[in-house]
Amino acid sequence: MCLGIPGQIVEISNVEHKLAIVNVGEVRREVNIACIVDEEHSPVACVGDWVLIHVGFAMSRIDEKEAKRTIELLTEMGEVQTAIQAIRQSNTS
Repeated sequence: MCLGIPGQIVEISNVEHKLAIVNVGEVRREVNIACIVDEEHSPVACVGDWVLIHVGFAMSRIDEKEAKRTIELLTEMGEVQTAIQAIRQSNTS
């Protein structure tokens, strides 16, 4: 399964190489935005866009509502995983 993580482009770090800084859960990462750039949407126009990131590439633009819902679901999944691990640990004690 491949998982795209939502993030918001906050700045362009290298226009020529199509690299941008993306805020992902309050962590900033540099990603390649070549997949979402074209003649109608330049790198500079990407600032503020919400994107799905996979292995260092912004694969597609998404709307803010979808991004925030995905973040909520990923957070819930993490909480469920933590609960499952706690249950497993208590069963082995």
